[in-house]
Amino acid sequence: MRDETSGDGSGPPSEGASALDDAHEALRDAQARLAEVPVEVVVTNHVMGLYELAAIHLAADPPDLRGSALAIDAVACLVEGLGERLGDDAPTMRDALANIRLAFVQVKGAVAPGSGSAQAHPADE
Repeated sequence: MRDETSGDGSGPPSEGASALDDAHEALRDAQARLAEVPVEVVVTNHVMGLYELAAIHLAADPPDLRGSALAIDAVACLVEGLGERLGDDAPTMRDALANIRLAFVQVKGAVAPGSGSAQAHPADE
């Protein structure tokens, strides 16, 4: 008798192939939708994700200054490096960078000296 499973016990080979085809189609659809979005919007979304990452690390108990500094520096690389190429959101991104840098300085000032992570700092703090 012939084995009718796809090798992983999940069912006939045609079901596995169908699921794979569906996954490829979903990926193509997602790529097509992403291609329709202006690149500036996608980059700005990533900048805000890094901003949120920095804020999460600043709000940790105790604050993770090294982690937040890395995320803030990544925001700075994008915002300062790309400048007006970010489009209409460039001023908002500059303001966000200034705000997260200020928050970093305030949190760092509140952290007791000698805590180990207090030596971290984003560029231009």
